[in-house]
Amino acid sequence: MPAATIIPWGNMASIPDILDTMDYGPAPEDASFAYEWLDRHAEGFGHFINGRFTKPGKTLFESRNPANGKRLANLTQAAKADVNKAVKAAREAQPAWAALPGHERAKHLYALARSVQKESRFLAVLDTLDNGKPIRETRDIDIPLVARHFYHHAGWAQIMASALPGAEPLGVCGQIIPWNFPLLMLAWKVAPALAAGNTVVLKPAEYTSLSALYFAQLAQEVGLPKGVLNILTGDGSVGEMIVSHPGIDKIAFTGSTEVGKRIAATTAGMGKKLGLELGGKSPYIVFDDADLDSTVEGLIDAIFFNQGEVCCAGSRLLVQEGVAETLSQKLKTRLSSFRIGDPLDKCIDMGALADPVQVERVKSLITAASQEGAEAWHPGISVPERGCYVAPTLLENVDQSNIAVREEVFGPVLTIQTFRTLNEAATLANNTRYGLAASIWSENIGRCLDMAGRIKAGVIWINTANQFDAAVGFGGYKESGFGREGGLEGLRAYVQEPWPWTGPAQVAKPKSRETSPPNIDQTPKNYIGGKQVRPDGGRTRAVLSAGGEIIGRVGDGNRKDIRNAVEAALKAQPGWAAMTGHSKAQILYYLGENLSQRASDFEARLEALTGSSSAAAEVSLSIARLFSAAAWADKFDGAVHSPPKQNITLAVNEPQGVLGLVCPDDAPLLSVMTMTAAAIAAGNTLITVPSQRYPLLATDMIQVLETSDVPAGVLNIVTGETAALTKTLAEHDAIDGLWLHADKDTCRDAEQAGAMNVKRMWCSYGQALDWTDPIFDGDALLRLGSEVKTIWLPYGE
Repeated sequence: MPAATIIPWGNMASIPDILDTMDYGPAPEDASFAYEWLDRHAEGFGHFINGRFTKPGKTLFESRNPANGKRLANLTQAAKADVNKAVKAAREAQPAWAALPGHERAKHLYALARSVQKESRFLAVLDTLDNGKPIRETRDIDIPLVARHFYHHAGWAQIMASALPGAEPLGVCGQIIPWNFPLLMLAWKVAPALAAGNTVVLKPAEYTSLSALYFAQLAQEVGLPKGVLNILTGDGSVGEMIVSHPGIDKIAFTGSTEVGKRIAATTAGMGKKLGLELGGKSPYIVFDDADLDSTVEGLIDAIFFNQGEVCCAGSRLLVQEGVAETLSQKLKTRLSSFRIGDPLDKCIDMGALADPVQVERVKSLITAASQEGAEAWHPGISVPERGCYVAPTLLENVDQSNIAVREEVFGPVLTIQTFRTLNEAATLANNTRYGLAASIWSENIGRCLDMAGRIKAGVIWINTANQFDAAVGFGGYKESGFGREGGLEGLRAYVQEPWPWTGPAQVAKPKSRETSPPNIDQTPKNYIGGKQVRPDGGRTRAVLSAGGEIIGRVGDGNRKDIRNAVEAALKAQPGWAAMTGHSKAQILYYLGENLSQRASDFEARLEALTGSSSAAAEVSLSIARLFSAAAWADKFDGAVHSPPKQNITLAVNEPQGVLGLVCPDDAPLLSVMTMTAAAIAAGNTLITVPSQRYPLLATDMIQVLETSDVPAGVLNIVTGETAALTKTLAEHDAIDGLWLHADKDTCRDAEQAGAMNVKRMWCSYGQALDWTDPIFDGDALLRLGSEVKTIWLPYGE
């Protein structure tokens, strides 16, 4: 097909000519009303704090239209005083907002949704001017989804008391959003936070703040209470001030993995709840039986939607060898008629990137990939000379080590690789530090679901791409971050689980000095890979009774012991995760049965170590917790969502993988059994570090484990110094999560170390839990040790 030419409306060809050539004319969107609004703020915009707009500040920066480089508005750079005022306003407003009945909060969210709908055209134009994406995307996708999120979360506000009994709002939420979906990212963050009873201090992206400021105007118009929503503009330094502010209880961030890691390190030890939605290198997997024409259109949407500035963009095409050449030609043909130009033209396929800095970054990565052996292909189409435009780019003949395969480009760049078998496709798909999304194309739905189960990613699209909805969770695995946006799992990210914290943990101390060790050495070993193993360092630690006598010794584990335990847990994890819930339940029941056979031994050990008069009750409840976890093992189900589209979605609970458990001195048998049972019931494998003071209660379990059919490597026990072993667990890249019960300093250091690999953390900060609380008989700990994978399935004709 020849390249299309634009026909002026005044010189329109005949209808037969148009049908013969498929030529088209421009379809510009009217932007005059948006410019009128901007002209009314010619002096610049201030911040939105405590229900009103501040005057423009002394330090201003420009917001420019990336399609032509023209200035749109002047924005105020927030200072520390502005951040303090916003946090103070949010803090003062939060108790009254949280105290409102759910119905009252629902009415406010409903009013915001209605306002977005009524101003939808204005908001679509404003986002297109500010961001550079095509008007058809903001008009037909972004803004309708914004309204959908506020409607959906109005419903959660209405029923939250019954849906999440006992859950409390976190308080003040600091939210930092990117420039690729300016208003939609605001909705993803603000709607669930407000629904749950929190107040918000939000920083929009430096490049794209205008729709957030207009939204603040809408919030003011509908009577949202003062201080509930506060918006600060500025560069990354404003985000840093929000992240480190002691008056903020939760940080929600969407952006690059590198910045997400810095945020996690900054907040280490501060006790803030953290949600990170980070980068991705999502595979787009095409099998040889796929409908290739549909596949091409899906691929266009996957990688060139929003100019490829999408964290879940399908930037890695993995295609089965038999159809690779055919698919490549179809894709090149489609791109050869691609239309790039004015984002306000409703007929264009791709608009402008958000900023010249982004253009330079994308081009430099294309150059670097070519220098590493990739062959770059660009369609011979017209690209505007003025503005932030980059032509669609295919990178062929790339290998796994190429920078474009490894690193997020965040632009219209697609790498192409081939595979032969399903196993090879899964290996290639998972060979990345990211795990945000994937798209799978095949006419065989069984093959698609098989592949969906193998891929380590939070969202899987089958025979479609880039589907989103407020009822459906979105978020990643690995270095793509943690936490979910949307649905019930997204709402949970803005509430505090009713953990039964009882106050500072008490340090257990013996009553007198050490005495001589017993005559018969019964030093237990570590338990790694189903075997009792001597500690690598060849050292032991004395264990004292409640009266101060040495009643035994345990191994003093080190980094190599943890390494060996991790290798065993990694080896066991795929098989344990794939085991049916019923089979896991049978093993947990059997473990409880065998522990009950030795109940008197454990009661005596507990009494000797702790001097407790409730040893029998603790042993009995430990056995009950094994039974509770067994009961949940085949009932910890996911959910089926019905978004308002031609799809259904499966929300599948998957284990995080390999977990480290660092156990407290409090209830030393009950705590270790409660956490262990729940974690393995969810499908994880474990490296358990017992209480440093009372390790014999965990090592005594080795004999029970050896007679209970627990597969080798599912549960590994390494004894030793809590702080040293915790540091190793936190630094280890192959450990996916860490449940840490230790003092504040140890927790802070672990969170800083874990930030480097975006590790999921649950820390006590020196607080004690009431391990007898009924919450531990529920699924709270199973959810803590799980990831939610969302699988989008086609539905209907």
